Amino acid sequence: MRRVVILGSTGSIGRQALEVCRAHPGELEVVGLAAGENTAALAAQVEEWRPQAVAVGQPAAAGSLRDGLTGKGVKVLVGEEGLCQLAAWPDVDTVLVATAGLVGVAPTLEALQLGRRVALANKETLVAAGDLVMAQAARSGELLPVDSEHVALHQCLRGEEPEAVHRLVLTGSGGPFRQLSAEELGKVTPQQALRHPVWSMGAKITIDSATLMNKGLEVIEAHHLFGVDWDRIDVVIHPQGAIHSLVEMRDGALLAQLGVADMRLAIAYALFYPRRSLHCFGRLDLAEVGTLTFESPRSQTFPCLQYAYEAGRMGGTMPAVLAAADEVAVDRFLKGEIPFTGIPALVRQLMEEHIPDHRPGAVASLEEVRIVAAWARERARTVTVSE
Repeated sequence: MRRVVILGSTGSIGRQALEVCRAHPGELEVVGLAAGENTAALAAQVEEWRPQAVAVGQPAAAGSLRDGLTGKGVKVLVGEEGLCQLAAWPDVDTVLVATAGLVGVAPTLEALQLGRRVALANKETLVAAGDLVMAQAARSGELLPVDSEHVALHQCLRGEEPEAVHRLVLTGSGGPFRQLSAEELGKVTPQQALRHPVWSMGAKITIDSATLMNKGLEVIEAHHLFGVDWDRIDVVIHPQGAIHSLVEMRDGALLAQLGVADMRLAIAYALFYPRRSLHCFGRLDLAEVGTLTFESPRSQTFPCLQYAYEAGRMGGTMPAVLAAADEVAVDRFLKGEIPFTGIPALVRQLMEEHIPDHRPGAVASLEEVRIVAAWARERARTVTVSE
């Protein structure tokens, strides 16, 4: 029995993680849950899973939740401190971090410091604070990815010596607009952008997939997770989504991990590692897939990918600016305030405005990251986008 805390339990990854737990009764025990504002969904999860503690984002939400949980023996915690308390809850084996934004960094560090496994589904944690998190993981704890691409790389690298690795190849479907021109991209609607051709995901990551920012953030994560130089991390568009990523070895061999496009497989891998879980979520039929095709990303039309490489190479606080600016840009696009092409334009503008306080490549403290990310979010909300 593995005792699990799920931070971000009402989001897409959190809900699918609970499906994994439901499919493996007697093997995974849910002892803690956390949500931002969706207290109604959290209360329903509490009814099913009966965790020892839950956390919510705001004190007002905590008050109403406590009223509804009277007599159930569930402790209600609040804010980032509450997330850290859940990450440090007694006898927890694994903390699944599926929150949105930088709020995932502190509980990730807390769990690692206590020697626990962190199953990380929060991109901003490694994008904005990768140096800090990986340094702590090297000292104590265990960090496993939950992104399907990084889970694929993790599986391909099992048992391989680092010096045998030539490059990592992250695959991506290319999103719904991979064949559109720049002019056509300026006319797409949020409804069109939210229709991902392969995966079922939350709104933010779906839009990021359409702009290729998601693939750029994954490049930064892969650099931190696997210690591979930027020049040895490539991206290839693979519309069928059957191959989740590849590793090229120094002898020229290409190792690929294939499977159905279902995030529950990646979640189960992280929760059960190094064991393989009982298979419950469908199998890949290669004859049905039929053809596997590949193409290079169109970096001129979808510049977010290159912006991510640039921010990653600069290091310091620049990746935090990239992530924070993109977060607000996606929100503004979904609200109809800026066009689809305004997302990369806004990110580019803030990257150009940001003047790092230290030399490129230097490690930024968590406090520096928070301050810069707050500036980027505030600036991105009001800046006029010049495409």
